[in-house]
Amino acid sequence: MSQEIDKYLLLIMKISLITYLVIFGLLPLIFHYSYTIQKKILFLNIVRWPINVDFSKPETVGMKGTRNFYLKTDQQVKLGLWQTLPQSLVNDSTIKTDDDYEAVLNNSKLPVFLYMHGNSGNRASSHRLELYKLLQSLDYHVIAFDYRGYGDSDGAELSEMGVVDDSKYVLQWLLRLVNNTAPVFVWGHSLGTGVSTHTLALLATEEMQPTGLILESPFNNIADELSEHPLAQIFKHIPWFHWLIVEPFYDNYLRFESDKHIEKIQCPIMILHAEDDNVIPFALGEKGYIIMEMIQIMYE
Repeated sequence: MSQEIDKYLLLIMKISLITYLVIFGLLPLIFHYSYTIQKKILFLNIVRWPINVDFSKPETVGMKGTRNFYLKTDQQVKLGLWQTLPQSLVNDSTIKTDDDYEAVLNNSKLPVFLYMHGNSGNRASSHRLELYKLLQSLDYHVIAFDYRGYGDSDGAELSEMGVVDDSKYVLQWLLRLVNNTAPVFVWGHSLGTGVSTHTLALLATEEMQPTGLILESPFNNIADELSEHPLAQIFKHIPWFHWLIVEPFYDNYLRFESDKHIEKIQCPIMILHAEDDNVIPFALGEKGYIIMEMIQIMYE
């Protein structure tokens, strides 16, 4: 009987050891050498929620006064967008065609918000709809779009520069259309904070900036975000954690270094961050704020 128990315990120990080696040895090693897996985990565009969305009919998800349209970037990537009218114009029967919607942006003096979303989902995700509706109720215009690989946008190769190029094209299109008749604000959320800061840093070299930038739940760079993410805590005990998990992102230029890009941005910046954020720790938002304060002191 005791021999059977010993064999059983030995079997459990072997299974536990193999499981540990697979989870904390083999899988991280595969991750280290797979650019494809790194992109999928970072962008999470494989999480397509909600499913079965008819983007051509925004009203089916409760978005009134909203049109669906598409832009093709300089890289020939087709992007899907929504334009949501401010509440005061929702019932205006003269606004019907794409030209009518663009004319409203070209002539209106009401603020315009360009939303750059985080990873996973698409422009119809429920928490994003809540923000559009809130901004609409405050009588603001809203432009929301999906980067390449998200929603009904083209499934082009995903990379940091890819989503930044998409965002840069949309923002340039919007700024030219509004043509200084109304204030334009960029709102970046989560991963979108990294996208928006990189985008505005590039546009600063072309002397083109929006009225302001709002960063909701920002992180200072992908290295710190990876190190502080709740899932990373499972693997941080591994002595070679940084080499296995963090360095591949930098080697593959998936860096989203907002702490560097923010130095070049030439418009006012607002940071919104919940103290109990368990995905992007509040401390990472504070790091961005400290950098902004240092820059302000330098230029005073």
